[in-house]
Amino acid sequence: MSRIETLLSKMTLREKLGQLNMVASGYAVTGPLLGGDSPDAIRSGDIGNLLNMVGVDHVNEVQRIAVEESRLGIPLLLGFDVIHGHKTAFPVPLAEAAMFDRAAWARTARIAAVEAWNDGLALTFAPMIDVSRDLRWGRIVESAGEDSWLNAEMAIAKVKGFQGSDLSAIGSIAATAKHFCAYGAPVAGREYASVDISDRALHEIYLPPFEAAVKAGVAAIMPAFNSLAGMPMTAHEPLLKGWLRDKLGFDGVIISDYNAVAELLNHGVAGDLAEAAALSLRAGVDIDMVSNAYRKHLPEALSRGLITMAEIDACVGRVLALKERLGLFDQPYRRGTAPLAAMAGKIDHHEVARDAARKSCVLLTNYNEALPLTRTERIALIGPLADAQADMRGPWGGASVAEDSITLRTSLGKVATVVAQAEGVKISSDDMSGIATAVEAARIADTVVLCLGETAPMSGEAASRAHPELPGKQRELAEAILALGKKVVVVLFAGRPLTLPWLFHKASAVLMAWWPGEQAGPAIGDLLMGEESPSGRLPVSWPDAVGQAPLYYEQYPTGRPFNPNDHYTSKYIDAPNAPAFPFGHGLTYGAFSLSGLKVSKTVFGPNDTIEVSATVVNTGKRAAQETVFLFTHDLVASLSRPLLELRGFAKISLDPGQSGTVTIALAARDLAFPGRDLQPVLEAGDFEIKLGSSARRSQLLNTRVTLKL
Repeated sequence: MSRIETLLSKMTLREKLGQLNMVASGYAVTGPLLGGDSPDAIRSGDIGNLLNMVGVDHVNEVQRIAVEESRLGIPLLLGFDVIHGHKTAFPVPLAEAAMFDRAAWARTARIAAVEAWNDGLALTFAPMIDVSRDLRWGRIVESAGEDSWLNAEMAIAKVKGFQGSDLSAIGSIAATAKHFCAYGAPVAGREYASVDISDRALHEIYLPPFEAAVKAGVAAIMPAFNSLAGMPMTAHEPLLKGWLRDKLGFDGVIISDYNAVAELLNHGVAGDLAEAAALSLRAGVDIDMVSNAYRKHLPEALSRGLITMAEIDACVGRVLALKERLGLFDQPYRRGTAPLAAMAGKIDHHEVARDAARKSCVLLTNYNEALPLTRTERIALIGPLADAQADMRGPWGGASVAEDSITLRTSLGKVATVVAQAEGVKISSDDMSGIATAVEAARIADTVVLCLGETAPMSGEAASRAHPELPGKQRELAEAILALGKKVVVVLFAGRPLTLPWLFHKASAVLMAWWPGEQAGPAIGDLLMGEESPSGRLPVSWPDAVGQAPLYYEQYPTGRPFNPNDHYTSKYIDAPNAPAFPFGHGLTYGAFSLSGLKVSKTVFGPNDTIEVSATVVNTGKRAAQETVFLFTHDLVASLSRPLLELRGFAKISLDPGQSGTVTIALAARDLAFPGRDLQPVLEAGDFEIKLGSSARRSQLLNTRVTLKL
């Protein structure tokens, strides 16, 4: 018999349920604190998995108890929220998505995995690949934004970065794709609220990133808190067992979210914890995170005939298999034993963080070439986020510490002439007494760098905002500074787009920095001073007003498309249809022209791949990098198809006056879509091929190709 079969044959029911039980250590809390267990629970086999314990010494001690003092010596699985870095804080995921750089996505995940491995950890609860189209939802900060294809690409890169090619190898940890499924579409953008979307949206938008993660070999998947059309995801047997297990063949571990099994009672689908545990187990959830519903109530469910021992054994087998893949049975104390520098290939983690922060910032506006700044400009650095160390890490700081974050106040004076500094206001206060001091500081400067936005806790879990604007009295501060008539460059920090049309129209330039991580100050300084040209692009459509939400570029056509001269067409009467900034928007210090769109074949078959190319010229005065997006549109199909669908992107760096060619491959199979039966269908016909620097349709190059079956 195999090791797993041998163990299963020896295990008592109590020990089996212990392998399905995950408890919080209390080092960090990602939900309501439900209480912990003593080391005796590890000895007795009641605990098989822990979250939130970090530090190799702590980890090895609890691992020693499991391996050397429990009856069967089964090692613990230890997980942690390694979301955008571990000890090194990288930009938040939404910011990373703005890089449009697969290699960079994988690189930061690999470094985070190495650091977590070195801290004794074996599993991360990342990546989050929930397609997110509503800026009110706080967890948009953890996503790759509004596009399903982009989330799928991010999923692949992150899974490969975290896991490598061998889970038992030095520096590899198990990834958990979350939150399955459609967690990013809660009613009114309100955290934990129900989701009610069409089956077509489910299969076309929200499931594909998870399919990509499974095909990439993701080790674990976490169901979402929400219900979908009335069925809580923690007990969603048709999707967890039917689609994920049976259709995709996922044989990894499914881990509930924090206390989610017990919360089935609140959803109203279970009358007691025995029913809740049985519903979740039957759906295929292997590990119950912190609710103790499995450990304490599955015996009753078994005696009542709600579940079978075979179903329990299947879950236990998958948990043990993951521990075996991670090498925990053979080398339970191996994590944390290799030199960090050797694991990382001598890569400087801080330099990678600085590079990622630079590449993730998006230059939204830049009137009259206000940026870059010059060393001779006398700068006043103003605003509540100019020196906010803890906030720079974002809402999921992991094991990083605030003291390691470098702010703009710390770093800008080293590369520029900063003559005055003032906070002005505090974000969490209505006190405006500091505005006068800030105005006086601005008077003696040529240029004001104004640092505004959210605090980090205003984004992330349980941080939905009905009014995603500047909180506190920051608008009053900004308007007082803008009234001076000086050059004002705004650096905006937030985990979501903010609806600020007044600011975008009045400020000389606005740089969206998101939450850029520990190297925030040096990276932003590099961009402000022109040492690097901004290259980030928006992975979300940026609304002009919150009433436009949810807003996204992948719109279906309507029988009455917008016509400003016809009242009875699709439009608002008090706001524009278009976003303030479209998906893909981002300025650079260069200026690019795109021309000469070509396709390698105008007629192609179902097994063909065509190449789409165009010439890019930097007509500006500075070297910069351009990102070119490939969209398609199925002109006539059996079902109405979106006006634009993202199929790929390419990046090109050019010096002033230099030209180059971008080429993007497009496979015929990528033009398939869920048919009327929701099964993939590829239909013959004409397709528009569109190329450009954003999803603004009026500015895209366009040609047609024909698919013949």
